[in-house]
Amino acid sequence: MSKSKEKLPALLYSANQVRELDKIAIEEIGILGICLMERAGTAVFKILQSNYPKAKHLTILCGIGNNAGDGYIVARLAYLAGYNTIVSQIGDIAKLKGEALLAYEAMTQVGLQVQEFSSGNLSITDVVVDALFGTGLDRKIAEKWYEVIESVNKCRCPILSIDIPSGLHADTGDVLSIAVYASITVSFIGLKPGMFTGFGADYCGKIYFHDLEIPQKIYKSVKSTIKRITYNQLKPLLVKRHRTTHKGDFGHVLVIGGEHGMLGAICLAAEAAARVGAGLVSIATRNSHAALLSLTRPEIMSHGIETVQELEPLLEKANVIAIGPGLGQSEWSALMLQAIKEVKKPIIMDADALNLLAKEPVRLSNNTLTPHPGEAARLLGISTKEVQKNRFRTVHELQVRFGGICILKGAGTLITDGTEQVNICTHGNPGMASGGMGDLLTGTIAGLVAQGFSNINAANLGVCLHAKAGDRAAKEGERGLLPSDLLSWLRYYANPR
Repeated sequence: MSKSKEKLPALLYSANQVRELDKIAIEEIGILGICLMERAGTAVFKILQSNYPKAKHLTILCGIGNNAGDGYIVARLAYLAGYNTIVSQIGDIAKLKGEALLAYEAMTQVGLQVQEFSSGNLSITDVVVDALFGTGLDRKIAEKWYEVIESVNKCRCPILSIDIPSGLHADTGDVLSIAVYASITVSFIGLKPGMFTGFGADYCGKIYFHDLEIPQKIYKSVKSTIKRITYNQLKPLLVKRHRTTHKGDFGHVLVIGGEHGMLGAICLAAEAAARVGAGLVSIATRNSHAALLSLTRPEIMSHGIETVQELEPLLEKANVIAIGPGLGQSEWSALMLQAIKEVKKPIIMDADALNLLAKEPVRLSNNTLTPHPGEAARLLGISTKEVQKNRFRTVHELQVRFGGICILKGAGTLITDGTEQVNICTHGNPGMASGGMGDLLTGTIAGLVAQGFSNINAANLGVCLHAKAGDRAAKEGERGLLPSDLLSWLRYYANPR
């Protein structure tokens, strides 16, 4: 049983895939369904006891599916252990069937009966156990179910959700009109993608996983195409440098941007590229303030560029180009973007480069796009709400339309290169929701590409490195975290230890 994000399984499975794994365990391996349910209920009860040792009063909310069966088992175990246990039944109990019905009957046989839901019980309970809906839910929650979840979210006690918070879409992380805000989620057999991106990160709380002791060989029967990635997984890519190396071995990054009034963005991107190890970093910016940038960070070569002709020599010298931080959307900005569209070198696009790309779309195989949800919406001509409703679909559509690699930023950043595989970074924190963080990521990825990392390795490692640095910088507090606070930690984590 695992709870830390580093120790949780890397591979994620859709709700249908988990049902298939469950079916294989029952039909091919011969594990009884009720045995799997007993293991699930027992795991939940043990986690409840370990996390809330002083709890005496429990309220278990049960629906009418298999998730309710897990809840009945938790209720039976708690009742026999001496807890003051209330089982609130929502939905017609006559609809129970299969293993859920067996679990209900076992509970009633020890003397515990269900009650109608009363919000008043929530004021006297120590822990609420959410066993309303499982991973199969794909419809909007309404009427009495909505009212129950609304009442639960208003109570002040901890909430433990079984398998997934009721109302959260297992595959996408979308909220189906309302969802339980869980303090703890205990998930079984396979972790679900919606738990780690979109709204999932907010609603799931601390995540525990139990495989219910099904044989590992079963997992080979179902192909996962979604994977959690972490800094520790990717750290082996950061090999030590040879003593005879020189700056030319680590590439030359060119960062294009910094319209009038937006100097900070390009400075952050350029310094991030240098801090993760690029051998040389140049800036192409407006002539009027190019010299100022050299004063703030003399190691970075700043060039005043006003025309495409002036930019061309810099494009020839660079190994990788990053464009967008502080670029603006002026005539000059559009000229700079147009100049790099024919370049065959790796290109990292962010911020206003993406906004300009949305106006004149082009598909480039050497692109790495790094949109946040708002920029993704503009690129696809949809609303931000639609982006967040299904982030997996969004990142695939972006890659198909624009080519190369697409990184959809946000809670549970997604990365895809057009293959079936999508990666999710589960590092990061709300303190990183501030202007300039995306500029750092652009520079980080560009700096890694310059050193010889493949585009996809640079994207995966760059996202995790950036988020890991953000988590370390946030140890002094998330509120007030500045992008520049990450720079020293980018350097720290870019060096293998």
